[in-house]
Amino acid sequence: MARKRYSDEDVLNLLRQIELSLASGSSVATACRSVGVSDATYYNWRKKYGGMGKSQLQELKGLEKENSRLKRIVADLELDKLILKESVDYLKPKV
Repeated sequence: MARKRYSDEDVLNLLRQIELSLASGSSVATACRSVGVSDATYYNWRKKYGGMGKSQLQELKGLEKENSRLKRIVADLELDKLILKESVDYLKPKV
């Protein structure tokens, strides 16, 4: 079976649909089957996105983007540090 990729907004909409089905009295398995996901996927999504609104999702995306940018900066600085350390070791007078 082909694997589907859902955007974060799609996941929030599917979670809302499942929650509405659960509120109307259906079981988790039938509610998940009605939207086309497994109940394990539902529980994983609920753990990650549970209780999150669209504004919080946008904030989460912004923080993830900033975090990746900062990680790249740290990696570049570490590389510069190693280059400088090697050049200092090379320029030291040998006794």
